[in-house]
Amino acid sequence: MTEKLLKSTAIYSGIFFVIAMCAVLYFGMNKTIEISNLSQDEVVINEESIEVSVKKSDDVIMFSQEKANTEYLCIPLPENVKPDSIVIENHYMDGELRILVADADSSFYKDHELSGNHMYITAGRFEQKGKNCQLSFEVKDIFEYRTIFENNELYVSFLKPKEMFEKIVVIDPVYGGSESGAIANEIIEKSIALDVAKSLKSMLDDSGIKAYYTRMDDVNPKEDVRVRLANNTKADMYLRIGVSNNQDESVYGISCEYNDEYFIPGFGSVELSDVMAKEIAIEAKGKAIGLFKAPIGSIAMRDATVPATTIRIGCISNKQEALLLSREDYIKKIAQGIFNGIMKAYESMEK
Repeated sequence: MTEKLLKSTAIYSGIFFVIAMCAVLYFGMNKTIEISNLSQDEVVINEESIEVSVKKSDDVIMFSQEKANTEYLCIPLPENVKPDSIVIENHYMDGELRILVADADSSFYKDHELSGNHMYITAGRFEQKGKNCQLSFEVKDIFEYRTIFENNELYVSFLKPKEMFEKIVVIDPVYGGSESGAIANEIIEKSIALDVAKSLKSMLDDSGIKAYYTRMDDVNPKEDVRVRLANNTKADMYLRIGVSNNQDESVYGISCEYNDEYFIPGFGSVELSDVMAKEIAIEAKGKAIGLFKAPIGSIAMRDATVPATTIRIGCISNKQEALLLSREDYIKKIAQGIFNGIMKAYESMEK
């Protein structure tokens, strides 16, 4: 009896071992891997990432209607592509999703269609960039993406920002490109605004708050594109960063501008402006000179449907304040004050 029991146990153990090994082999061959994504502010700009303006007729991506009602877009990949050779870039200001596949031939997409959900895509193209293949998709709105690699296919889900993030802010350093803004006492508005945004980014990255940036280099998005980022992401607040330039050189201090025509109940643009001016002045040990109505011609402020303010971090026409703004440690204080203001604003909203 004992001998039979031992034999039965051995047989069952062998069967379970075989089943377990089959499962390991199956899941090893069919593993699902999530691909990490890059936001536009994390993308390093170089010559290879600059978009080619000439679009050939044969580089258009083909879409089939197979599984068109699914929640994901299915992208077939050339043979031997590995998950770590794929880079996903969310160029939300340009309305583009870019997928770079290293060591891949773009001609693969002349014969292979994409399937699944492409209802948010208005156009798609492929091109060869050195040894790499880049797929570029023009999208209808601002999205976040979840991407899964499985069985040599890439599955892309389109998600609204609020579906992924509880807290969202939009940071907008004014001007850029050929538009310098105010210039006085060796301070250039477009440059100082960007310096503050970059310093603020390092704080927001570790905060759990999702931040979108209208620019992180020397470019100049149109005003309507900037404010659209805030409105379409349904941001909790929209913060423009600039300076003041006063005819009276004795005037100095921090101020904020708000939209006096668009009323938001509870915590609106006036309340946001007030919090920002106070917190920056406290952190920088400076002076808050008040809140002002945004100029009628300010498209970004006037068209914002979320709490919005333009933060004037100082008067560059005042020599002493301009000298402060030229110092890196002072810029960090300004950025810290804005960060403190963001946190205070969330406290007020939650009340």
